[in-house]
Amino acid sequence: MEDTIFTKIVKGEIPCYKIAENDKFFAFLDISPIAKGHTLVITKLQNDYIFDLPDDLLGEMMVFAKKVAVGIREAIPCNRIGVAVIGIDVPHNHIHLVPINGVGDLNFKAERVKLTPEEFKQIAENIAKKIKL
Repeated sequence: MEDTIFTKIVKGEIPCYKIAENDKFFAFLDISPIAKGHTLVITKLQNDYIFDLPDDLLGEMMVFAKKVAVGIREAIPCNRIGVAVIGIDVPHNHIHLVPINGVGDLNFKAERVKLTPEEFKQIAENIAKKIKL
């Protein structure tokens, strides 16, 4: 199977705005965010469909995502962190964590937020400092 863009990010072949990682999971900013702080959590294991993951790995992924979500909420003013699993655009399991203030904020058809590289870098650093793995 050919490496996905996410696998290439994990391997360091494609740059990203990394938020957190451990031996099994990787979190980084979505480069086409629907809100400032929109983060993707992936497994380092390349797998297309999240619900094909073994139960224990899926559970660990959710616990990792929770720690990332807590960091996002501490760094980005919002009411909640919305969670979405869509899995259509990239054939590599991923969870979207999106700062939201209402249900309408979790709209993937909405116009995307435009950020400069410097803004992405600062947001990633601010979130990363808040995460306790």
